[in-house]
Amino acid sequence: MKNELINVQLEKLVHHLESFRIAEYMDLLERPAKLILINFIAGIARGLGIAIGATVVFAVLLNFLHSLILLNLPGIGGFIAEIVHIVEMKNGKF
Repeated sequence: MKNELINVQLEKLVHHLESFRIAEYMDLLERPAKLILINFIAGIARGLGIAIGATVVFAVLLNFLHSLILLNLPGIGGFIAEIVHIVEMKNGKF
């Protein structure tokens, strides 16, 4: 009776450890070159994702600002035009 309970508990433990993929993780730790390669590729993917995401957000923002300028709203249009003028002065165009 007690042995059966211990066997059941051990089987549950083995199942949980297999679901955590401990063996694969230990295999990965034993080969540092593979670990470095995986982390390098993951870093490139994150950086590319951030760059693409920021580009999309800024493109949408610029499109929104462009549409605000086209509406020719009195307060907002002048404010945006002044910002554009300041940026152009900093870049040496004026």
